[in-house]
Amino acid sequence: MPRQSLDQLDLNILRNLSANARKPYLEIARECGVSGAAIHQRIQRLTQIGVIRGSESLIDPIAVGYDTCAYVGLYLRDPAQYNSVVAALQEIPEIVECHYTTGQYDIFIKLYARNNDHLLHLLQQIQALGMARTETLISFKQVFRRQMHINEG
Repeated sequence: MPRQSLDQLDLNILRNLSANARKPYLEIARECGVSGAAIHQRIQRLTQIGVIRGSESLIDPIAVGYDTCAYVGLYLRDPAQYNSVVAALQEIPEIVECHYTTGQYDIFIKLYARNNDHLLHLLQQIQALGMARTETLISFKQVFRRQMHINEG
């Protein structure tokens, strides 16, 4: 997607939504000094051009029984398998992120497992997709997570 030209109102809207995606449009309008209809139209436009890709509710994995967060670097046996491996990884619901990266790994993923036994099962499932090998890092605790910083115009 090409870089979009955003004005100050667009940037203010994005800052508001990144701080709280559920913030009422009228409250954003008051803070920005425009009408609620103007905010609604701008958010629709920002969504249509792909600047806003939706909103999400953050679920605490531990609260729903997933005690282990792991990052796994994947080394493909055959790099030509990239597309088929990614398609197979998408079918594993515990994998929440997948990245094609530079550096030592062909693919880098983030996943949640209920416990270490479940993690082992997932790693075996992933290994069977055609990996030369995998390298796993377990996260003890997420220290922080934040939205992308929106610079001033």
